[in-house]
Amino acid sequence: MTHQPVRKAVFPVAGLGTRFLPVTKAMPKEMLPLVDKPLIQNAVEEARAAGIEEFVFVTSRGKGVLEDHFDIHPELNAALEQRGKKAELAQVAATEIGSGHLYFTRQHKPLGLGHAVWCARHVIGREPFAVLLPDVVVLSERPCLAQMIDAYSEVGGNVIAVNEVPREQTNRYGILSPGAVKGRSVEVKGLVEKPKPEEAPSNLSVTGRYILQPEVFDHLDRQETGAGGEIQLTDAMLKLVGAQPFHGYRFEGKTYDCGDKVGFLEANIAFALQRPDMADKLRACLAELL
Repeated sequence: MTHQPVRKAVFPVAGLGTRFLPVTKAMPKEMLPLVDKPLIQNAVEEARAAGIEEFVFVTSRGKGVLEDHFDIHPELNAALEQRGKKAELAQVAATEIGSGHLYFTRQHKPLGLGHAVWCARHVIGREPFAVLLPDVVVLSERPCLAQMIDAYSEVGGNVIAVNEVPREQTNRYGILSPGAVKGRSVEVKGLVEKPKPEEAPSNLSVTGRYILQPEVFDHLDRQETGAGGEIQLTDAMLKLVGAQPFHGYRFEGKTYDCGDKVGFLEANIAFALQRPDMADKLRACLAELL
């Protein structure tokens, strides 16, 4: 089967980061470091590894540093080159997104994830696209979105990342109502927002990565509010269930919630332990601290 390729990705980065105050008073939470890379760079690199060519940031006031981070810095490049710092020069080059491939659009009010995605509609146009939440970090051998693109090439339609959670924690997540299972793909029959454990249709939670068809914008255009008085992406996705192929994909990897302080620290430790240049020293430090 052939399906229209996924070339564009949306990064909702308009949040205020109140759970990380005071550090986020003047710095976007997306610039918090995952070892030595900002969270947003980690998400962009995951998208690049999946073949994404166009990057759409949905921002708000005070997020200009995100634009600067992915721009070319001629003075820094010249200084590194003059000093023969080839490794550092390569690190800086890896942050750059070429002209005409990076787009910024504003979300003026915090009206929900669905509204943030809707703000990108004119850049996306009428083609499938990915959505990546930078707060959600996945440690895996093959990047999560690349795994999903592989699944999309087989099933088409809409594909969302799902992750098994303990049954007693279903009231924290959007939960999948499953249908037929084929390998790691699970047919989506419905989505339930934060159900009680005894009422949850499964323990498969929606996990911060989406491949969606442009018809989702037709439903978001109605600006209908849902839970919390916000425009919910889940509500718009539900309108596509039954009208288009819709699958959850049980990806390989470990998920970390970097919107939570403990989850953020855990992710930093886990990623640092994968680094040959610091793993042994970190293990020694952790052993001493514990």
